[in-house]
Amino acid sequence: MKWLKPSMVLLFLIALGCKTPQPVAEAKEDHTVTFKFVQLNDVYEIAPLSGGKYGGMARVAHVFDSIRAVEPNTFMVMAGDFLNPSLLGTLKVDGQRIAGKQMIEVMNAMNFELATFGNHEFDLDEEVLQQRLDESNFYWTSANVFQNNPEGPRSFFFRRNNDTIYVPETYTIPLKANDGSQVDIGLFGVTLPSNPKDYVYYADIFLEARSAYTALKMQQVDVIVGLTHLEIEQDVELANQLPDVELIMGGHEHNNMLVPTDHAIVAKADANAKTIYIHSFVYNTKTGKVKFDSHLMPIDHKIASKPEVAALVGKWNAILDDKIKEVVDRPNEVIYHAKPPLDGTDGANRSIQTNLGAVITGAMKASYNNEVDLTLVNGGSFRVDDMLAGDLTSIDVFRILPFGGQVLKVDMTGELLTKVLDYGKSARDSGAYLQRKDVGENAEGKWLVDGNLIDPGRTYSVAISDFLLKGFDIPFLTHDHKGVIKVHTPKVGDVAFDIRKSVIVYLKSLPSE
Repeated sequence: MKWLKPSMVLLFLIALGCKTPQPVAEAKEDHTVTFKFVQLNDVYEIAPLSGGKYGGMARVAHVFDSIRAVEPNTFMVMAGDFLNPSLLGTLKVDGQRIAGKQMIEVMNAMNFELATFGNHEFDLDEEVLQQRLDESNFYWTSANVFQNNPEGPRSFFFRRNNDTIYVPETYTIPLKANDGSQVDIGLFGVTLPSNPKDYVYYADIFLEARSAYTALKMQQVDVIVGLTHLEIEQDVELANQLPDVELIMGGHEHNNMLVPTDHAIVAKADANAKTIYIHSFVYNTKTGKVKFDSHLMPIDHKIASKPEVAALVGKWNAILDDKIKEVVDRPNEVIYHAKPPLDGTDGANRSIQTNLGAVITGAMKASYNNEVDLTLVNGGSFRVDDMLAGDLTSIDVFRILPFGGQVLKVDMTGELLTKVLDYGKSARDSGAYLQRKDVGENAEGKWLVDGNLIDPGRTYSVAISDFLLKGFDIPFLTHDHKGVIKVHTPKVGDVAFDIRKSVIVYLKSLPSE
């Protein structure tokens, strides 16, 4: 199903007979209360991207403060995926990886109210995730994600002021209406089980969401809102199951959408704060009715930055710049214009051949003056999980390949090469799936190099990431395998010495459309 962009949705809502956001009157009648949610989702970078053109958490902070100055009942929420992946998160300070610490520090300064888990939060080790939870000043909620323990699953928790606070299945915000009566806004969160980890227990999305919904109904909250990290089809199904949910603020997809359902609206902003959603509500205490509208706001270079948050971003960026300048002198230089966008999403690069995979493998081959038979790289080494559109800088290349590494030239037998390619194909939907260049298959599924069947007894020259030759993703592919005839390791200063440099040089050589 193709989801409508916000600009198109309103043209079809009446015909669809679905619920639509109602225009919100700003007049404060005696029996009403006005409140707003500022929604972000899938934010991996704290600084603006594309050379400063879009995004940036300091800009979001300025927008949020400006709204709250007019309407104090304004709350900022995060619909999952913000602790990982990020370029900064892969770097080490004092011997430890940053691993989302920069995001928590910035979100605290921005006065976030609430977050739910995204699948990428569980990329972090259990101990590191606990550190991030403990460092957060905002609250968390989840109805279906729990921590595995010897005694069984229990809620995740965070420590604050010497208290242990368990992550609740629901979260309530009490407000005062203009007539003095209390109005309770109830929220619940759920997360898709797409990142299995030993320390995480995923309960059923729909069962637990209904349980949280029922609990909020029993508490007699006045307005119910979802904060989810699900695929859009799951969000729509969930909304259709819960008739009194007004709005689902969702994440996981990286492009903005405003999707009508039988009972509610599902809203998702663009990843990396390229846009945010501002949801404005008016609840009438006399009639029990709620009206709201949703405004998608671009975050770009025209928006001022909140100084305190900008200072934090600057502190972390100084660390980042020092690391990047070890490889390239001008990290913010625009090196390529991506049109169409390069697909850096995890789901694609771990299951199909992508245009980003073609760029990376093309760069690896070019780093050896195209004097190799084929190129292989594991899709799991692409860590950006984003669509890369428009102007790209060297920093974007580091976002794609934050761990770097060398490009090796490995001479291997056709027998081993076939075994490697078979393993990569069988590893579809995992990080071991291989992005490849100059490799094909015939109708019978036999591997081809340069249009010819692989000869088991022939030696092939392969440009390969050094990570792949360590046996982590493909256990048998190591230096000492009998099928590995020779390994050429690049020297310091060679383009192939750092895969990111090879990609930057290669992109500069390509014509931009």
